[in-house]
Amino acid sequence: MKLTEAFYQQPDVVELARQLLGKVLVTQFDGQLCKARIVETEAYAGVTDKASHAYNNRLTERTKIMYEAGGTAYVYLCYGIHHLFNVVTNVKGVPHAVLIRAAEPLLGIEFMLKRRKMNSPEFRLSAGPGALSEAMGIHTRHSGLSLMSKEIWIEDSGLIPEEIIASPRVGVAYAKEDALLPYRFSIKNNKWVSKAK
Repeated sequence: MKLTEAFYQQPDVVELARQLLGKVLVTQFDGQLCKARIVETEAYAGVTDKASHAYNNRLTERTKIMYEAGGTAYVYLCYGIHHLFNVVTNVKGVPHAVLIRAAEPLLGIEFMLKRRKMNSPEFRLSAGPGALSEAMGIHTRHSGLSLMSKEIWIEDSGLIPEEIIASPRVGVAYAKEDALLPYRFSIKNNKWVSKAK
């Protein structure tokens, strides 16, 4: 069952990042249906979070999508090469977002392998946010797309992870004390969780 707008518009982005674990990310581009179970997420708490693109009410052409109502895709380019897929949460005007960092391939693996130029579905296929987006066919052109659409959505499979690990986010040292917040969540012992440097 597709997650509803009410799910995405919950006020607590940190709790929502936990709730997304076990849910299934689905993409359907050019007739290629792909599904992957979300196993790692990071919460970004908007204007008060130094690690967030919207910290201190920053509003640019890129970040304006973060201010849309929850249930919108926010995809940005990292280091000029990696397309990173985020889920905008909370109500319109509150720029919360959850980065989807890793997922376990379930369906359409042949399409994922082709996009990633790989021969077999090993760990690096969709572990890490750049790899995940590439495997699922998600690009910056999809930023602003509704997660109620027929191209990108998230389903509730009914799976509730037995154990969740909370840890600091990856690659946000610039955020000083906020870099230490335990806003990264992953399913314990899942082999598709990315390896933090």
